[in-house]
Amino acid sequence: MSTAPAVLRPQVWHQAEGSGLRAVPSPARAPSRGASMTGPPGGDERARFAAVVMPHLDDAFALARWLTGNRTDAEDVVQEACLRAYRAIATFADGNARAWVLTIVRHTAYTWLRRNRSASLVMVDDLEAVERTHADAADPERPTPESELIAKADAARLETAIAELPAPFKETLVLRDVQGLDYREIAQITEVPIGTVMSRLARARRRLVTRLKKD
Repeated sequence: MSTAPAVLRPQVWHQAEGSGLRAVPSPARAPSRGASMTGPPGGDERARFAAVVMPHLDDAFALARWLTGNRTDAEDVVQEACLRAYRAIATFADGNARAWVLTIVRHTAYTWLRRNRSASLVMVDDLEAVERTHADAADPERPTPESELIAKADAARLETAIAELPAPFKETLVLRDVQGLDYREIAQITEVPIGTVMSRLARARRRLVTRLKKD
């Protein structure tokens, strides 16, 4: 995974006293013993779930929180995602556990949003054109004036600006600049080519900067 620092550095998310914004919010609850887990019975599955899924609950909740925009809804999404992960734990082939868990969270979140808030899944009209505009592949981590402006913005303004981004741009920005995933991991989670990840990230940052400059 890339060792380059995320644009939205953790300290930025803590600098607004009382804003409630955190890069990694409090972990969501794992499925309780009373929850209905319909996966294969036995301690091996539970042990595997604990080893594969539990370490990534903070990231799972953070992603769900950004996609739903609500802590309570995010808890519901992660709870359902945990149940899905438990049922599918036998299919996990010892790859990238974090990416596997976040993929399930992403799918679960969009299913939840379609069921409860279809209007929030607004895509951009020119997304197809955006995908053809790739970021600079030679040095994608090079600091830019846009990334420096974003890093200096306060937490409350960032939270508002990110919440207004179209879904494809928002999830890419959060996965890269908040959670620090590399392009390959994001491509795996969002199921798009790496070039698409790069172009969405570039467009998301530009939109974010435009919004921040208006304040």
